[in-house]
Amino acid sequence: MISASIIRVFSSRLKWDSHPNPLSALLAEKRRKGAAIVDLTESNPTHAGLHYPSSELPAALADPRALRYDPDPRGLLSAREAVSQYYAQRGVEVPPSRILLTASTSEAYSYLFKLLADPGDEILVPRPSYPLFDYLAAMESVCVRQYPLRYDGVWHIDFLALSSTITPRTRAIVVVNPNNPTGSYLKRTEWERLQTFGLPILSDEVFSDFAFSPDPARLPTLADSSSVLTFSMSGLSKIAGLPQMKLGWIAACGPDHQAALEGLEWIADTFLSVSTPVQLALPRILAASGIVQDQIRRQTRANLEHLRRALAAGSPCRCLTAEGGWYAVLEVPRIRSEEDWALQLLAEKDVLVQPGFFYDFESEAFLVLSLLTPPVIFEEGLGRILDTMRSLS
Repeated sequence: MISASIIRVFSSRLKWDSHPNPLSALLAEKRRKGAAIVDLTESNPTHAGLHYPSSELPAALADPRALRYDPDPRGLLSAREAVSQYYAQRGVEVPPSRILLTASTSEAYSYLFKLLADPGDEILVPRPSYPLFDYLAAMESVCVRQYPLRYDGVWHIDFLALSSTITPRTRAIVVVNPNNPTGSYLKRTEWERLQTFGLPILSDEVFSDFAFSPDPARLPTLADSSSVLTFSMSGLSKIAGLPQMKLGWIAACGPDHQAALEGLEWIADTFLSVSTPVQLALPRILAASGIVQDQIRRQTRANLEHLRRALAAGSPCRCLTAEGGWYAVLEVPRIRSEEDWALQLLAEKDVLVQPGFFYDFESEAFLVLSLLTPPVIFEEGLGRILDTMRSLS
């Protein structure tokens, strides 16, 4: 009889620690006691005080054609045509034949890891960046290796370090454009160098529409042309501020993109995860998305300008340059760790921020603030942060 102690019940892919970190434990305790938390981490647009077209969106989802199920693994043609039109309005030609729908950008990553990598193969991801890649890759038995972004007044890719990270098992390079949380866009000169490695590129462009100012040196999307196999990803979560609609997409281009799309179609046909109602509603949702995007741009820009003005009035902190997105990175005095800063702000000021190590910042001390926060809350929280910094630095 086999001893129960040596039977493995769960997959080794589920190897991360599920225990709460000190910040989340303190937050839970604060909330149990009824504390009014000033949350500067809000990333859910439906909780950010935005006004949605409340008549248009429900009507779009009430299409009676949704009662009939005619699945297409690439996504309904009408929905892919709507995505094609989204790109056309941005001056980029992406025909529906190069588009495949997914339930989210996370699912798009999952499909692409399945397509490009075998178990144990490697995907290169930027550092700092959003802390989801390790989990997504582990689910596909793929390894993540990081390449650094450097800051010298602006953010840029460290190509020497990236080159040294490539191994015979490297299958793709991920770029987040603009990056979360640094807000840095991929530049045309960087794109030229990235293509010289000859590896497939996975371009996460969910924040692409949220630049703070124009810059011809940037590439807002890689969806139109490439000398290497390239996959651009986006979706309704950010573009329309509707994460609950669960629709994203992959736009493929470059060499072998047709074969890649055939592989993705096979993968998608196994799951068929995108719902018919949201696909039918997509043309109207994208047509109305400008209403929400305009509000997000005003809110994020207003909060960023307030942050810059507050620091200019005298502060031991510094705001790192951000070109777009929903976040600001605040460099704080290194008299203590960023985790200690975050814990103190929550314990003493009821202000919730994220420490930089949540995003794999390589050095101390940084705090990440959400610019999506309603301005009244953002200004109150920032005031408490700066008062604390001045009193202790």
